[in-house]
Amino acid sequence: MEDKIRVLLSEEEVDKKIRALGDQISKDYAGKSIHLICVLRGGVFITCELAKRITVPVTMDFMSVSSYGDGTESSGRVKIVKDLDDTIEGKEVLIVEDIIDSGRTLSYLIELLASRKPNSIRLCTLLDKPERRVTDVKVDYVGFNIPDEFVIGYGLDYAQKYRNLPFIGVVEND
Repeated sequence: MEDKIRVLLSEEEVDKKIRALGDQISKDYAGKSIHLICVLRGGVFITCELAKRITVPVTMDFMSVSSYGDGTESSGRVKIVKDLDDTIEGKEVLIVEDIIDSGRTLSYLIELLASRKPNSIRLCTLLDKPERRVTDVKVDYVGFNIPDEFVIGYGLDYAQKYRNLPFIGVVEND
């Protein structure tokens, strides 16, 4: 049985927003290099598209952090599945995430990375659900604030399905 999917944000809307984020980040980091930290797996789509649109020098590393498993609700426990390969000491770090929900994972991650002595840490997310926040997290760059719905596509999955959709959608349950 195929799931019925409602488009929340079109491919064109997402692309336009990532271009705007890239422009703003380029202005904010003018004259500097930026080190993107992609939060896997979902963040890979936004990170790659964003990196192409940033005009200052970019380096990149990847972390895999889990608090969901295969469910639709955060477990509240954060687990580092894959840590960074390179040091971030003295770097201008921008964490790139697909979605921020409760804020627990990012709060933990920011605290962990701050202990590694980067010059700065900022946070960029494609999607934000601020009304779901249980931990205060300062988000520097937000693509879209979205309603409290479980979204898929553009890197976001449901039990590892739908990451490859070029838009942000919602599975409609009949």
